[in-house]
Amino acid sequence: MARRDAPNGLATGLGSLPGDDIDAAMALVFDELPELPHLPELPARGPGADLIGRTATHLVDLPVDLQPAGWRFVDRPGIDVRRGRDLMASDLDALLPVAGPAYDGRLKVQLAGPWTLAASIELPRGGRALGDPGAVRDLGDSLAETVREHLDVVGRQVPGAALVLQLDEPSLPGVLAGAVRTQSGFGAIRVPEEAVVRNVLTTVAQAAGEIPVVIHCCGTPPPIRLLGSVGVAGVAIDIVTQRPDHDALGELVESGVALWLGVVPALGPGVPPTPRSVADPVRRLWHELGFAPERLPDAVAVTPSCGLAGASPGWVRSAYRVLRQAARVLNEAPEGTSV
Repeated sequence: MARRDAPNGLATGLGSLPGDDIDAAMALVFDELPELPHLPELPARGPGADLIGRTATHLVDLPVDLQPAGWRFVDRPGIDVRRGRDLMASDLDALLPVAGPAYDGRLKVQLAGPWTLAASIELPRGGRALGDPGAVRDLGDSLAETVREHLDVVGRQVPGAALVLQLDEPSLPGVLAGAVRTQSGFGAIRVPEEAVVRNVLTTVAQAAGEIPVVIHCCGTPPPIRLLGSVGVAGVAIDIVTQRPDHDALGELVESGVALWLGVVPALGPGVPPTPRSVADPVRRLWHELGFAPERLPDAVAVTPSCGLAGASPGWVRSAYRVLRQAARVLNEAPEGTSV
């Protein structure tokens, strides 16, 4: 697959926001992140709006329902699937007032990745899908078809938009570390072979066709080399709370994979950061990687460290604003000269 370049030199959000007002959330995103707005996710609206349910209720030929223990595969779709699809439909309807059919800018949409879904959704007989290689394979194929359908639906809603797909894989480090427990809780599900992990991710990423795909992983430690090996345009990681593998990051840059760096905390600090204090860690990391400063704007975008569902509305607006200002600082003076 020919990898399309991910947008760089700008700021964007990672998806989730507080509250349950999709119209207000959509207006905020398009106002504060005009270069790369994203389709907001509002988990506070309940089941079907959460990270897993939002994607699981759209899986092709793999219906789910919600049990006390979480999402589970079932034989036939029911009220939970209808609710999740209705929520997504209302989100897409909310695009029209801020974008409309004439919109020709970028737009990012997010779906949960296959390994996070496999580690979260239970089989009909119990136990995570992750423990059944056949179920994982079927899930990957279903999600690939879901990617195609979702991008097609969004594309019809805003036909002039340049779409970007973000796949969220917060559970992938736990999958690779053998940290996902069996149904009894006394054991751990066997770690899948790396080649299998890579193949499933590649299948899902390739389903986007010519649309750039960025994999976001805020889990610790992010498997940077693995994520960069599946043909995606970019990898999004947190550098607020963790220090990623510099050698792996350097290899990504050399291979043309974009770095989306989480540089603003998900919860508001006591004193809001300045654009310069947000930009300086990016400059410092870039210097440690050994690349020329002038290459930075063409290889890096800035984001929050993770989703903002737990933040206050005031912090969301402040975070997006400082990210946009920091992106401008990095573009105008990647080497650190005063702006």
